[in-house]
Amino acid sequence: MKIAVVGTGYVGLVTGTCFSEMGVHVTCVDVDKQKIDSLNKGLIPIYEPGLETLVNKNRKSGRLRFTTSLQDVINEVDIIFSAVGTPPDEDGSADLKYVLDVARTIGQHINRYVLVVTKSTVPVGTATKVKEVINQELRQRGVDIPFDVASNPEFLKEGNAVKDFTSPDRVVVGVESERARKLMARLYKPFMIVSDRLIFTDIPSAEMIKYAANSMLATRISFMNDIANLCELVGADVNMVRKGIGSDTRIGKKFLYAGCGYGGSCFPKDVKALIKTAADHGYPMRVLQAVEEVNADQKLVLYRKIVNCYGGDEAQLQGKKVAIWGLSFKPETDDMREAPSLVLIDLLLKAGARVKVYDPVAMDECRRRIGDKVDYATDMYDAADGADALMLVTEWKELRMPNMETLQSKMAGRLILDGRNILDGEELRQAGFEYHCIGK
Repeated sequence: MKIAVVGTGYVGLVTGTCFSEMGVHVTCVDVDKQKIDSLNKGLIPIYEPGLETLVNKNRKSGRLRFTTSLQDVINEVDIIFSAVGTPPDEDGSADLKYVLDVARTIGQHINRYVLVVTKSTVPVGTATKVKEVINQELRQRGVDIPFDVASNPEFLKEGNAVKDFTSPDRVVVGVESERARKLMARLYKPFMIVSDRLIFTDIPSAEMIKYAANSMLATRISFMNDIANLCELVGADVNMVRKGIGSDTRIGKKFLYAGCGYGGSCFPKDVKALIKTAADHGYPMRVLQAVEEVNADQKLVLYRKIVNCYGGDEAQLQGKKVAIWGLSFKPETDDMREAPSLVLIDLLLKAGARVKVYDPVAMDECRRRIGDKVDYATDMYDAADGADALMLVTEWKELRMPNMETLQSKMAGRLILDGRNILDGEELRQAGFEYHCIGK
């Protein structure tokens, strides 16, 4: 089978690479010539464990190709995946410009049947718009060429995307014809040998499933952050609460960790888009509105804590040296989109603090985003050197067990604020540090 994947961002590159690993001949398409040239040289534009090895392996085998021209391959493939970006508009809705541009190109150049699959996260009704655009182009050409549309939302976790794709807990496919269903079943058959987790739905349901899934996970995070804040006020321990409620099989243990807010490319964007979709239909998503409000407020929690540690006076932060461990919105990625670290850095700088940062992989991304506004450390202890306070923002594994003696010798102060509840507070306090976390 031959397929094309349009868009070589996070979703497109992982999708194309993992299909090629299963023996499918894949052509990845992107309008960014520089990115395509880099990929053809084996240079990967994103950090994702295991991806670079698979890209280069399948590129050398000839199963994975990269090009800037969709029209050159459009009539050689059975399926075209659209995995282009859907950035949020100012009103929170998903911008479908690039999705519809792909549909327009398909309508202008197809000469035989093709299945057009939306892989990008898009609002309910997008497949209908894609179909309309393709049909409009076909009418202008005066031709009647059969095609189908389908929806195949991705459920990849950054930092674990290759495993998520090759061993999925479910694959959701929205179709409206038997021909499309058979094609998608054949494509995903290699992934279903151990267990058939392929779920076929109608197209609107498939489009909704992606938003509903991410919104549910975001809801669990904001709920636990709300509970954590209340725990602090009443003297409870959110970690004990989490274990107690997570043991209930109806609730489960996942996504019940309190922290300093969620970020990334999916949760913030998808929650906003679902709220906007509902508003367009005259329905207020009251729970999700609260989820968004809680998360925005939670990104301020570490800053409030450090201000309180200095007597509640922001002026006391003037000239203070603050170390930040972790910049990416989560471990195992360099993605800083909507990252809590960006909010925290901005507040500290406005208060006059000097900030030195460290992250295992997101340093270049931080430089790209905020330049020389902060100092960049060579490692976690270099960040702590001379620091009056240390703030942990991302739960990277290498940050979980710091050497106490090294920290004591490096830091000028003894204040540590843990935004992910991963450090051993008792050990830190015994070593003479003032330790604060979330929900205790």
